[in-house]
Amino acid sequence: MSDDGEDVVPLPRGSAVIAHSAQSDVGRVRSVNEDSFLAEAPVYLVADGMGGHARGDAASRAVVETFRRHLEGGRPSTPEQVLDAIHSSNDAVRALTGEGEEGTAVAGTTLTGVALVDAGDGAGFHWMVFNIGDSRVYEWDGRTLEQLSVDHSAVQELVDAGLLRAEEAERHPERNVITRAIGADDVVDPDIWLIPATGRQVFLICSDGLSKEVDDERLAHILAGDTGHAAGLAGELVDAALEHGGRDNVTVIVVESELGVVGGDDEEATRDRPAAHPDEDTTPRGVGGGNGDVPS
Repeated sequence: MSDDGEDVVPLPRGSAVIAHSAQSDVGRVRSVNEDSFLAEAPVYLVADGMGGHARGDAASRAVVETFRRHLEGGRPSTPEQVLDAIHSSNDAVRALTGEGEEGTAVAGTTLTGVALVDAGDGAGFHWMVFNIGDSRVYEWDGRTLEQLSVDHSAVQELVDAGLLRAEEAERHPERNVITRAIGADDVVDPDIWLIPATGRQVFLICSDGLSKEVDDERLAHILAGDTGHAAGLAGELVDAALEHGGRDNVTVIVVESELGVVGGDDEEATRDRPAAHPDEDTTPRGVGGGNGDVPS
């Protein structure tokens, strides 16, 4: 399943032109695709139904349907509205849990993505990055790939505690164990980042079917290239995961936003953003061996 498009989101002063390339594939091993995605301006998300749990595909779809109901398409939301959609998604997935022949069947899914929001109080428009689980959001500035989200996983906790080196994480027997998920508990605890929306910005959103198959350096090379793939950058990234084994469902969204300001400096408005974000509310951390850079 693929989806490519471009939308113009009107703002009080100017507009945001947002193009996206999205694709999801069942992979080479699994028989059911438990991933779902939403790519409708200005909200972009990936939900990866928890493998081994009942109704993982229904759980990821429930998240997409809940966001569609809670957020109005074609215009920025507020951070509070996005948080409400996240908490309502948790309720929707919890409602899928039921008793079966083998006991309680728990539905669950990861959730990660970005949404253009009005931060209010004169703070202006921001990209709100949100995450629960081990799907990921990266930012690409044309030179460096930076992971913005932080994995909620058993191996990441070991890395943070200094008990495991980052390069060992992908081989650890608990590498697929996540510590937070939509539907796992009555109350969900998402990580949130607010990044000022300015100029040209590119985000990569993906399930772990990409990040566990393709390293950051390879991801950066693909994003830096001129793809001729029929499904755009997302299609090329999915193919890279499949070529490396495709052991899981793989879902990718590449989002490119260009913010124009009426009466502003056009050159400044379209300049690539630096990798650092001094105005962020929190500081995202890179995971899994550092950032991906394109060698000079």
